[in-house]
Amino acid sequence: EVPLEVSGGGSVQAGGSLRLSCRASRGSFDMTGMGWYRQVAGKECELVAKEMSIGPTYYSESVEGRFTISRDGDKKTLYLQMNNLKPEDSGEYYCANPTVHYKECRVLEAWGLGTLVTISS
Repeated sequence: EVPLEVSGGGSVQAGGSLRLSCRASRGSFDMTGMGWYRQVAGKECELVAKEMSIGPTYYSESVEGRFTISRDGDKKTLYLQMNNLKPEDSGEYYCANPTVHYKECRVLEAWGLGTLVTISS
């Protein structure tokens, strides 16, 4: 059993919005340091957003101003609100806390399966 359940992906038109959720499947799982990653076709696995233990929240340049990471009160669910979506945002999104960079996000399935986001122009 993987520790995280990721949901919220889907197909929307450019300019639309989606909200992804990442929930700990076990109440004892520590969500500290979790971030959102994505695999876009032809590109390496990319860190999209992450709440840092020190300093401001990190957003990749490509999503800054459009995506917002947050968590609920009990800190067991992590969200990614995605607004003004673009076709280049299409890809598989994962929630994880890896200690090293991976070129392929599929490795992050050790935390939980990804959710597919498809944006049409």
